[in-house]
Amino acid sequence: MNDYRKMWADLGMDLDRHDQLLAAIPVLYGDTYLSQRNRPSGMQYFDFVMSEIHGLRIQELVEHRKRGGIVIGTYCVFVPEDLIIAANGVCVGLCAGAQFSVPDGEAILPRNTCPLIKSSLGFAVNGTCPYLKASNFVVGETTCDGKKEMFEIFGDVHPIYVMEVPQKKTAAGRALFLDELYGLKKRLEQESGVEIAADRLAEATAVVEGKYRAMQRLHAARAANPAPVSGLDALLVNQIAFFDDPRRFTEKTEDLAAELEQRTAANEGVASADAPRLLMSGSPMALPNWKVHALVERSGAVVVGEESCVGSRYYGSLSQGRGKSLEEQMSAIADRHLNVHCACFTPNNERLDDIVALARATNAQGVIHYNLQFCQTYANEAVKVERHLAKHGLPLLRLETDYGEEDTGQLQTRIEAFLETLRV
Repeated sequence: MNDYRKMWADLGMDLDRHDQLLAAIPVLYGDTYLSQRNRPSGMQYFDFVMSEIHGLRIQELVEHRKRGGIVIGTYCVFVPEDLIIAANGVCVGLCAGAQFSVPDGEAILPRNTCPLIKSSLGFAVNGTCPYLKASNFVVGETTCDGKKEMFEIFGDVHPIYVMEVPQKKTAAGRALFLDELYGLKKRLEQESGVEIAADRLAEATAVVEGKYRAMQRLHAARAANPAPVSGLDALLVNQIAFFDDPRRFTEKTEDLAAELEQRTAANEGVASADAPRLLMSGSPMALPNWKVHALVERSGAVVVGEESCVGSRYYGSLSQGRGKSLEEQMSAIADRHLNVHCACFTPNNERLDDIVALARATNAQGVIHYNLQFCQTYANEAVKVERHLAKHGLPLLRLETDYGEEDTGQLQTRIEAFLETLRV
């Protein structure tokens, strides 16, 4: 690995704290990923990305800014990547999925706050997230009350622009969201000095939706039995989609999907054909949050899909019938994102139908509803999810956890008991 310490220092990072973080990641990654057997060869690229997750990719972002481009950090799938790319920007996810930064967040926020929120703010204040340091500003959103209040504090640490996401999918809600997209467009143009014209936006959308299509192909390949790839590996690909160069990521994901299709044709899998198949649903799983997938697959099951912001909610919708004018494209982007059935919406019956449809399409035998502790939107919606799945004969296990390891034994026991009911 190259020596990136000067780059990190120039970004204003806390090098001592960052060294502690970098010392922990390879151990966690090795234990979780490199210990798996019969992994597809296409995963070698994603292993490389992880080995350089705070190095080469950050160097690319720094060089992009030196060439006059902008880098925009995000935490949510409701922020349109194509608007950012059209403004000569790079859209990157931010650090939010590790217990490492939670104590820093808890020094400011109440402890009974979602760990993703605490981790996000913790990384902002402890100076160990190079993606944040390399960004011009962050685009926040109002998908939960905890995040939008945290963003007010976050603004004291790093520039942030907050766009509103409506709570209801009505005509008024759509009009509000479209107006918010135009507001974001204006802010991006101010930062970059680049006008987001119709041709630039069309080109950017082709890039973004090319990535979505590659991820859809990967998702479809997971429906095979035996499963040609582990849920852990598929989750990693989905997480890296938020950080990697989109064109390069698309190429490598297409290669991986093609390999999985060849594996299926040869009846080759990573688990036996009688391994229980589970769909994961619920709260987001930000990198490097691999906890529940790892517990499930160590118990002899395989995760075959994610109804999640790092799963089908991210790549499931395309801007159908997009016209050529700027107005038509902006409208299509608004509709694409409003087809994301986040628990922030009320009512949200479409999400219930999505879970059933995904379970059927992936041949899942059961569903785990994963809930980050104190994530009230998904915790409350889980009541309706459970009732809906019962009507369709789909077993459900509800799990609530955080980023710590203290409850792994209890979780493992509950997962194993759930799998026994599926085997019967």
